[in-house]
Amino acid sequence: MTKSYLLSAGDLKNRMLILLMTTVAATLAVFPALAATPEQNMAWGEMGMKLFGGLALFLFGMEQMSESLKAVAGERMKTILAKLTSNRFIGAATGAFVTAIIQSSSVTTVLVVGFITAGLMSLSQSVGIIMGANIGTTITAQIVAFKVTKAALLMVGVGFTMLFASKNERVKQYGTMLMGLGLVFFGMSVMSDAMKPLRSYQPFLDLMIQMENPLIGILIAAGFTGLIQSSSATTGIVIVMASQGFITLPAGIALAFGANIGTCVTAMLASIGKPREAVRAATVHVLFNVAGVVIWFFFIPQLAEMVAWISPAHPELSGVERLAAETPRQVANAHTVFNVANTLIFIGFTSQLARLVEFMIPDRELEDGVIGISAKYLDRELLSTPSLAIDRVRLEVLHMGEIVQDMLKQIMPAILTGNRETLRQIRDMDDQVDLLYAQIVDYMGLISKRSLTEQQTEEFLGLMEAIGALENIGDTIETNLVVLGNERIDAGVSISKPTRKVLSDFHLVIERALGSAIQAVSQSNQEVARLVINMKDEISNLADSAATHQARRLVAEEPNRIPAYTIEIDIIEKQKRIYYFAKRMAKSVFASHMDPEKAA
Repeated sequence: MTKSYLLSAGDLKNRMLILLMTTVAATLAVFPALAATPEQNMAWGEMGMKLFGGLALFLFGMEQMSESLKAVAGERMKTILAKLTSNRFIGAATGAFVTAIIQSSSVTTVLVVGFITAGLMSLSQSVGIIMGANIGTTITAQIVAFKVTKAALLMVGVGFTMLFASKNERVKQYGTMLMGLGLVFFGMSVMSDAMKPLRSYQPFLDLMIQMENPLIGILIAAGFTGLIQSSSATTGIVIVMASQGFITLPAGIALAFGANIGTCVTAMLASIGKPREAVRAATVHVLFNVAGVVIWFFFIPQLAEMVAWISPAHPELSGVERLAAETPRQVANAHTVFNVANTLIFIGFTSQLARLVEFMIPDRELEDGVIGISAKYLDRELLSTPSLAIDRVRLEVLHMGEIVQDMLKQIMPAILTGNRETLRQIRDMDDQVDLLYAQIVDYMGLISKRSLTEQQTEEFLGLMEAIGALENIGDTIETNLVVLGNERIDAGVSISKPTRKVLSDFHLVIERALGSAIQAVSQSNQEVARLVINMKDEISNLADSAATHQARRLVAEEPNRIPAYTIEIDIIEKQKRIYYFAKRMAKSVFASHMDPEKAA
């Protein structure tokens, strides 16, 4: 598995292609009047090249910065979210903090959906986090509004040096983050230079006047954000336009409002085909954002006045120069004030909002006779943050393990005294195990294409070992133990009560080993893994004792004693094989450089 600290060639190709299409679409949408203008005094080719190149650098820099932040802080952010209390204000603050770090409200929402699905959080508790996530997205606008474009190339140079000169993985990730931030500012500078000639171009200025209509501004920004699926990028571009004096503060606020609505597209797309919890969380996001815009739509002038009062002023300038100096910071502040105010307004209604969404999207009734299973935790939205995606695989191992544990629990009574129908039902359960196994392997294949650190690579390989062992346990039950049960029925063998007790007691220990192994893998718990490994001697002694008992029973005066002995010995051997796979699962928890036998 090759490690890389930048986007892979395939990812970069796909994203740049998307960037090209969205930029062309946005250009045609925003500047149709320019394309139809007969005047040829402007250097359109050079201007378009600079504008597109600057936008490419800007979006690529944001992507790099976001990816490195997720790699550095993703695991910590998951831990912070997992420790949330039921206090809605703490939830909102945590959602804001986590989103500010990983720079993706969509990832925060997906994490929340996972916690809801796992029963660790209610929809009502999640509403506060989703509200806080909107506040976290405003951090990018605040960073972009600082005029540090002169230091952009210095950031790129220092970040590049950290990335390629250091051997420390964390330093490399911080270097990627710094280089991405430098590209953001450098792209802004290139776009600003490209737009300067438009200051004296009347058709463009006439077009910008139309942006003073807040409804038009909201629709344009919402459409553009829906295309590029990043409200932070849209707000950054709005600030670039403001830095050239092309838009006034009210127009900038309207565009920021539109970006807030447009970002809901990402949440809705991510919820397609997902459980009801995901759809509900995405609906909360949409309702909150749209309601906030509707409320503030009629108070844009008042919001503009308040933001102008709290933002730095430049009375020594006039006209376009003053507009260009003051508006970027004012737009960023308005974006933050808007989202903070909305959270404060709606935070008292989290329970009511949750009930409304549950009413709008009720639980789906299952059709009689339809049996199916699918992964509960494998969300592709988290693939961009490998540490979080790997954690979801652990949860899915627990989901798959619950089915295998149920098979193991039922198989011994079925072998000893059950009928063919019971055995068939247990055999059919392995089909569900195989389905989950295939989905997990497919998901891990997608993870393997991402940039993984050494630790993540070790965790990845350990999980591959664990799910393979778990799937083998399911196969052992289906293809071996179920067959032994049918052989017992075919031979008309009746297993004695003392023997049933010996086999059942041995089986209980195997069940305990499997349950502990699943717990160790799903929680990455080395202490529990050691307990499983240390059961080796206990299992061997019990197996020897059971075999001795069977040997004594062999000389008993009972019908079908020889077939019964063969079946009983095979049962013991197959259970020892299940423990072998459980022990492999436990060993997979340890890092590859650690000897699990010594750790035991």
